[in-house]
Amino acid sequence: MAKVDDAELLEVVGRMVRVSSPSKPYFTRGVQLTKLDIVRYFLAVAPGALRGIVDRPVVLKRFVNGAEAEPFYQKRAPSDLPEWMRTVTLSFPSGRTAEEVVVDDAAGLAWIVNLGCMELHPHPVRTGDLDHPDELRVDLDPQPGVVWTDVRAVAMEVKALLDELGLVAWPKTSGSRGIHINIRIEPRWTFTEVRRAALALARAVEKRCSLASSKWWKEERHGVFLDYNQNAKDRTTCSAYSVRPLPDARVSTPLRWDEVMTCDPADFTVLTMPDRFAKIGDPHAAMNEHAGVLDALLEMAARDEAEGVGDAPWPPHFRKMEGEPARVQPSKSRTSAVKKTVKKKITKAVGEDVDLADPVAKKGRRQSTMPLIVIAQSPDKAAAEAGLERWKQQHPEAAALLAPDDVLVDRMRGSAYVWYRIRVNLRHVPEESRPAQGVPDPDDDPTRAWRESKEQPS
Repeated sequence: MAKVDDAELLEVVGRMVRVSSPSKPYFTRGVQLTKLDIVRYFLAVAPGALRGIVDRPVVLKRFVNGAEAEPFYQKRAPSDLPEWMRTVTLSFPSGRTAEEVVVDDAAGLAWIVNLGCMELHPHPVRTGDLDHPDELRVDLDPQPGVVWTDVRAVAMEVKALLDELGLVAWPKTSGSRGIHINIRIEPRWTFTEVRRAALALARAVEKRCSLASSKWWKEERHGVFLDYNQNAKDRTTCSAYSVRPLPDARVSTPLRWDEVMTCDPADFTVLTMPDRFAKIGDPHAAMNEHAGVLDALLEMAARDEAEGVGDAPWPPHFRKMEGEPARVQPSKSRTSAVKKTVKKKITKAVGEDVDLADPVAKKGRRQSTMPLIVIAQSPDKAAAEAGLERWKQQHPEAAALLAPDDVLVDRMRGSAYVWYRIRVNLRHVPEESRPAQGVPDPDDDPTRAWRESKEQPS
């Protein structure tokens, strides 16, 4: 190791990797870790970390100011890419393309970590075939108030179903509150087909387990959400051994299935993982040897469709897909023709007028099926959360009636910004006691100027 200016030069697999600002604090609110500490951690677990990213395009999620500052996503490879790093041209749903970084060895891993990439976000494809994923990803996302025991129970239900279908599943902690389950598959299916299989899996688990939910809209979810849309093209999840921006520097940790029901995610951190890796190796070392097929899941999807259960909503930045239901949250859904017909039948049957011109039935009016109000919106998550606390102090009776999953924290992403919106579902508050929608506090919506410009007559 040699020192160059304020940087460290590390020799990694015969290559020299420059680590700039090595003493820069990356974690300060719990454990104390520098940028160089994070680089050394990844080198200690490099064989495992590389298994999830080698030969794959990688989205760079850069924590340039450490774990306690907001990161940004970078799809395009930096201009100062070393000559020994390569890229691949990836196309997006928008039709645009970008040269994305590809990591081939531990030196490449150290190089992207130096850019602030603590979370590794590979696409589920290899560079030799960018149109056919070789991995199906099951993301178990617990809703507010859901305990770890319930997440583990849903994970075991997923395993039971996959066992029945002959698919080998590999679990890992998300590094936060959830569990990821990855399945290597033969690269024979398109992104749309893999997503369709993931949706069928989510719905099947939901039928088998009351703790599971396949509902896309947050206001409809309960328990543990199986995020099937993580399999849509251009979506990524953090791969194994990624470091998450929590005060204890928690790590997304590969598990054996016999560890799932007994493990505590807090035990797996930057400080503890190198020892675990040295003692037991990588529990997922054999995953590339077990590529499965999606035939059974796609047959389940076909049965769902034959029974009238079609597609589910796609992520908002995708074009409207054939067979996709209306892409509008239920609390803003338009009154259906069926409901109007029922009202008319009731009117005729009882011989009394049912007001079809009220807000529920009026043509073109949106029906509020769930009483949602916006509390705060800001690029600063802490500021938005402080606004929620002020709202609770102003409305203590309503706040006392909220269930944990009545508070919806939406992380909104634009092309160059991230902002947070906090909404409250007042379904458990009596109608006469529900606070009215006021001006959000704070009310910093970075999209407002753009939306207002679109609304101006040309």
